[in-house]
Amino acid sequence: MKNSVKFLFSGDSALVIEFGNEISVDINKKIRKMMDNIKKENINGIIELVPTYCSLLVNYDVLKIDYKSLVEKLKTLLNDDNETVEDEEVTLIEIPTLYNDECGPDLAYVAEYNKLSKEEVIKIHTGTDYLVYMLGFMPGFTYLGGMSEKIATPRLESPRLQIYPGSVGIAGKQTGMYPSMSPGGWRIIGRTPLKLYNPDSDTPVYISSGDYVRYVSISEEEYNEILKKVENNEYKLNIRKIKRGELNA
Repeated sequence: MKNSVKFLFSGDSALVIEFGNEISVDINKKIRKMMDNIKKENINGIIELVPTYCSLLVNYDVLKIDYKSLVEKLKTLLNDDNETVEDEEVTLIEIPTLYNDECGPDLAYVAEYNKLSKEEVIKIHTGTDYLVYMLGFMPGFTYLGGMSEKIATPRLESPRLQIYPGSVGIAGKQTGMYPSMSPGGWRIIGRTPLKLYNPDSDTPVYISSGDYVRYVSISEEEYNEILKKVENNEYKLNIRKIKRGELNA
């Protein structure tokens, strides 16, 4: 693994550690392992770590450490151990989601494109626990991996100008959620009443890279009940630790 990793300049105060050029669980594990190693080492000068699908961006203070010294230090933290352990604990976050034509204006299209019923699309979408590869585009926007190709659907040819917060979408083989009102080209199939980004909270975004997301189909009545609790800060998120072997594949 060490020979395949690349260290690249990214401006005058950042570098990129590139672990590959594809979206894969193995590469994501290497990135998260490297992040853990860097945090434990507590290297003086490192400001921020930003994971992506295939790489890790390291922002650093050039007055505290130079590029060459930082690269040499980071190389010692690379780890070839990438074995999957079924007993390993992972964080699972349940996302209650209303799938219908109002909240999911592209649900019918996704079904038609893949020659499925809307009910089959929902069953497939809720039947997988999705790995959070990274956050990006806007605060709290989740890029999730592991979606079945049975419901893969191309993006919109012309992006919508407004997509409601909590919207759950599909773009190609990816699925994810919009945390705030935004333009976007993903196919929207549902909406969660949860607040995915709250700038006033001590934890503005409670979903992190390496977590797993499980969508749970709810009724319109349940949606409204949860939405009211969320607005009153009374809703308790279903976030728990489970064994990796208990994830839905």
